[in-house]
Amino acid sequence: MTRPGGPGSARATIAAVADTFTEFRGEAGDAGAAGRALDDGPLGWDGYGEARARAMARTGERESVVCGVGRVGESEAVLIAFEFDFLGGSLGGRTGDLLEEAHTRARDLSLPVVSLIATGGSRMQEGMRALSQLQRIARQSARTRAAGLAQIAVLRDPATGGGWATLGAGADVLLALPGAQIGFAGSRVRPPGADPRAYTAEGQLAAGHIDAVVPEPELRTALGRWLSLLTRPATGPAQPPAALGRAGLPDSGWAAVQQARAEDRPRADAYLDAHFTARAELSGDRCGGVDPGVRCGFGERSGRTVAFAAQLGTPTRPAGFRTVTRLLRLAGRLGTPVLTLVDTPGAANDAAAEREGAGAAIAECFAAVAESPVPVTTLVIGQGGSGGALALASPGRTWLTPDSYFSVIGPEWAASILKRGPGEVQRTANELRVRPQDLVALGAAEGIVGNRPPGIA
Repeated sequence: MTRPGGPGSARATIAAVADTFTEFRGEAGDAGAAGRALDDGPLGWDGYGEARARAMARTGERESVVCGVGRVGESEAVLIAFEFDFLGGSLGGRTGDLLEEAHTRARDLSLPVVSLIATGGSRMQEGMRALSQLQRIARQSARTRAAGLAQIAVLRDPATGGGWATLGAGADVLLALPGAQIGFAGSRVRPPGADPRAYTAEGQLAAGHIDAVVPEPELRTALGRWLSLLTRPATGPAQPPAALGRAGLPDSGWAAVQQARAEDRPRADAYLDAHFTARAELSGDRCGGVDPGVRCGFGERSGRTVAFAAQLGTPTRPAGFRTVTRLLRLAGRLGTPVLTLVDTPGAANDAAAEREGAGAAIAECFAAVAESPVPVTTLVIGQGGSGGALALASPGRTWLTPDSYFSVIGPEWAASILKRGPGEVQRTANELRVRPQDLVALGAAEGIVGNRPPGIA
């Protein structure tokens, strides 16, 4: 028999991540629960009431979730913890009552929501009434999202069915415990011969559906970092980082291209390390893709948070553009200013990229920048290759480093289109006026940053 509050229980999970916790005991709490313990539910399912009573006795809980306000590190949040030993952490009508109360309280208190999920899905003994709770949960999550409050999911084992497809996959940030089963299909309803790795935390991370796999001893620290970053946005536009590379400006267009392509030029990771004192990263586009050439997340600068999206110098793939769009949309909802670091020879243009929807992904990224309710600041730190670079650039707030360039197209491709030979690539680069100083003169950029970034009004 499971000891109430024992290892793996809802309360043990809360204790593992939170310093303090005060449970909600409102209208959806204990009221009437004991009296309904032997009720066989809306379907009159024989033995359901007895099963609920046994679950109460075994776990010490009234339902499959425990909800309240907890302090994780320096931040307060509404915590929702699933009790898997209560009928498999399944979702029933009273579960919906508790989850609705949790989200309502979160909005009343202006607190983020953290869901510690361990569930097998909807409760069969309540039939469609149980399944309809997913709509109820989705509605509450949408209202919390519209209120500008962050939602974080911690995926325990298992996180399947409707719990995964609402509180889990619908969260802004998804963390998972190693080896956790994650998927819409539970282990007993998957197709024969299905690849088991696809239903694991590690498989979901590789497919771009979750942000990180976090060992349990590190979960409190990771959760505290995320809550801090998502709840303390900086005010005003982000400042562009100071330049880290060459100080001298190139004397020709071809020299600018060569400097930007130099192997020893500082890359995005160096800029992120120098600019932020702490950061946490999102991973994947939530559509089945991850681009290792793009880094997105939230960083701490002077005690406040700035969101960032950075290209790492490789051709940006559709999944990369979609991940940047995801970051921009989230930052906009949370009121967090954004910094983008541009460095790509251009968008990936192979057949796979086209099949993955390159055009639509780039278009959505352009739209996310254009529609952003928060200021977006851009620093071009290397190659600015055509539309694949411009999609991340902010009109009217784009800056350049001395060892960068921006071009309508790469000089080699421009020469090819103009039917010029290889010996004319350098002349073509010069004619394109791609140097940082040329771009400022053309009005395509605000200025060139040096060792100290300029202020932004």
